Amino acid sequence: MNFELTQDQKILRDSVRDFVEKEIKPIAAKIDEEHRIPQELTAKMAEMGFFGSYIPEKYGGAGLDAMSYALLVEEVSKACASNGVYISAHTSLCCDPLLNFGTEEQKLKWLPDLTSGKKIGCILLTESDAGSDVASIATSYKRDGDHFVINGTKMFITNGGCRGTGILFATKDKALGHKGLSAFIVDLSSPGVTVMKEENKMGIRGTSTAAFAFDNLKVPAENLLGEEGKGFKIAMETLNGGRIGIAAQALGIAGGAFGRALEYSKQRKQFGKPLCAFQSVQFKLAEMYARIEQAKLLVYKAAWMKDAHVNYSTESAMCKMCASEAATYVTKEAVQIHGGYGYIADYEVERMFRDAKITEIYEGTNEMQRIVISKALVS
Repeated sequence: MNFELTQDQKILRDSVRDFVEKEIKPIAAKIDEEHRIPQELTAKMAEMGFFGSYIPEKYGGAGLDAMSYALLVEEVSKACASNGVYISAHTSLCCDPLLNFGTEEQKLKWLPDLTSGKKIGCILLTESDAGSDVASIATSYKRDGDHFVINGTKMFITNGGCRGTGILFATKDKALGHKGLSAFIVDLSSPGVTVMKEENKMGIRGTSTAAFAFDNLKVPAENLLGEEGKGFKIAMETLNGGRIGIAAQALGIAGGAFGRALEYSKQRKQFGKPLCAFQSVQFKLAEMYARIEQAKLLVYKAAWMKDAHVNYSTESAMCKMCASEAATYVTKEAVQIHGGYGYIADYEVERMFRDAKITEIYEGTNEMQRIVISKALVS
């Protein structure tokens, strides 16, 4: 087994790391405080190819692999988790289903604006009564000539407030359960689309998380993604890939918090010695580092399997579950090592602690990940 990154992947990681150090880290706290990612930064990230990492060059992407994408999200998230999920939700949840299920005409029409950052993508899946239970989606559609007409609501839509391109899931007949679901490519600036609310969140506050209402939204028939009635399959396969992105985000949060805690433990002195000289702190650092490395192996393995085009649904569930739980543990311990300073917003671990928790919830709660893993074991 080869655990070494390729030369291209190392170059990519180092270039992203350098960009993050210069362009993202200095304004990460401001992004959190102002609840927005500056347009200037979005433009710079677009120039770097962050919004189309593994999308083929013919559609405007960088033509990299899923492993490079995971490294990208991880490095960005070490400094700013909001930017990490901004890139991840856009790539995994909008570009990816277009790439995997779209017609050639759809790819050529929609992907170039997404990969260039001109449009920011999202997935419109969650509803008030349909979170983990996707088959309970109530947003409806019906055919009307050469259009579909969509009515309903969605909530907790990451990147929704950008009003870019969305992959929207609706049902022809709720009584059909998952068999009634279809997916549609939607321009969120269209008439009939209303942003009802922007959520005020505990963490990842730089990203937009919006609630939508659709009132007789007319979507051209050519915007049907995949086959009618195959929306559930599209959603599940999309979420499999999305979990790698969220796991990479969690891995980055954990790595960023660990690095800051380690550095602080070397500088801060108590009883005439640096904190890292005390065994109790050393044991914390050892446990934090081990959990990060464990999660890293799972995340990288899942990305490798996606690149190898083998079934990775169980691995994506495991990497998301383990990396997110590592992130919440490591950030909690990072705050503890900082003591009272860790509870102060002047120190970055306070923000990272808030950012980490959501990784256990979105892209499928960790309870759902355990269901996926256990079903694979007993089937």
